[in-house]
Amino acid sequence: MDFICTKCGKRTPTTTLQPACSCGGLFELDFTPPKWSESLVDKNEWSQFRYRRFMALEGEAWRDVTMGEGRTPIIRLDDDVMLKMDYMMPTLSFKDRGAATLVAHMKSIGVKTCVQDSSGNAGNAVAAYAARAGIRCEIFVPEGTSPSKIRMIESHGAKVNVVPGTRDHCADVCRTKVREEGAYYANHVYNPFFYEGMKAYIYETFEELGRIPANIVIPVGNGTLFIGAVKALEHLEASGAIDKFPRIIALQSENCDPLFKAVEAHAGVPAHVDPKPTMAEGIAIGVPMRGKELLEMTYRHDIAFVRAPEEKILEARAKIAARGVYCEHTTAANYAAYLAFCEKNGPTPDTLITMCGAGIKSDH
Repeated sequence: MDFICTKCGKRTPTTTLQPACSCGGLFELDFTPPKWSESLVDKNEWSQFRYRRFMALEGEAWRDVTMGEGRTPIIRLDDDVMLKMDYMMPTLSFKDRGAATLVAHMKSIGVKTCVQDSSGNAGNAVAAYAARAGIRCEIFVPEGTSPSKIRMIESHGAKVNVVPGTRDHCADVCRTKVREEGAYYANHVYNPFFYEGMKAYIYETFEELGRIPANIVIPVGNGTLFIGAVKALEHLEASGAIDKFPRIIALQSENCDPLFKAVEAHAGVPAHVDPKPTMAEGIAIGVPMRGKELLEMTYRHDIAFVRAPEEKILEARAKIAARGVYCEHTTAANYAAYLAFCEKNGPTPDTLITMCGAGIKSDH
C-alpha cells in the first residue's frame, strides 16, 4: 500500500517514517475499500476493528493495540435528537478511534518514538495507545489546555510540553521538532491512517440503527471526524447501502471560524482569522492543514456550516446534563450549534450529534 501526495501525486510506501511528501504536500492513502457487505463485518470482534476490512490496515498489529474502542451506544436526547456516546471510550473521547488505528500502523512498521501536537483529546488518545504499544511519546499542547487532559496524558508516561500562544503555534513548535530531530509525527491531521479509524463512527451508526439519520452534526477544527465520516458515507453510498447522502451540519466556534467564513464566500481555501479564546478549545484551529480538502468535501455534498454561539455553550451543556449526559465544553458546542441551526432553519428532526468528550475533561 502507498501514500499518494495530495499536491504532486508522488507515491510513497506507507512504511515511510516521513510525515509528508518531500514537496511538502500531505499524504492520502491509495486505498479503495471493498463494497459494503455485512458479511465482511467481523461479528466476533467487539471493537471498531470489526470493520477492519473497510479500513486501510495491513497485518494484525491492531490486536495488540485495541482496548475495545468504538461500539458506543446511540441514545435519545429528545424526539428530534440522538446522541452517539463517543466519550464512552478508554480515554473518554472520540479520538480513540483514530489513535488506535494510527498506533496499530505505527507498531506494524516498527516506530519506537513519536511526537504529536494536540488541544488535549487526540494527545491523550495517542499517549494511551502508544503506551500500550510500547512506543515512547511526547505531546505538545497549547497554554490553556484543560489541566485534566494534561494529567491524563502524563499518566500514560508521555512527556507533555505546554506551549505559549495559540493552538496553531503549538503545532508549528511540534513540527519544528519533527523536522530537526526526525521523530515520527503521530499527528491526527497529517497521517491519513487516523481518518481510517474515524470512519467507524459511521459504520457503527449504520449497523446499530440499520440506516443513517437524515442529519449528522459534526464539529470541525482540523476535521478528523469530518473527513472520516464523509469517506465512510461516500463508501456506503457507492456500495448502494444508502440511497441518499445525509445532510451534514458542520460547526465551528464563532471565535475561530476559518471554514465557516470560507463557505460564506464560497472560497477554495480557509479564510484568514485571528482566533479568540473559546470554551470550545477542541475545535479552535485557525489554520486547518487539510482545509482545501475539507472545503472540497463541503461543496461536493452541499454541507452546511454553522457557528456555535460562545455565550450559549454552557447553557447547552446544562441542558444536556439535565438529561443525564455530562459532556465537555467543546462537545456542548455541538448542541449549541444545532440549536442555532434550528433557530435559523426551523425544526431539524432525526439528527445525530456526537458526544465526543466527557465532562470531567474540561472542568476548568
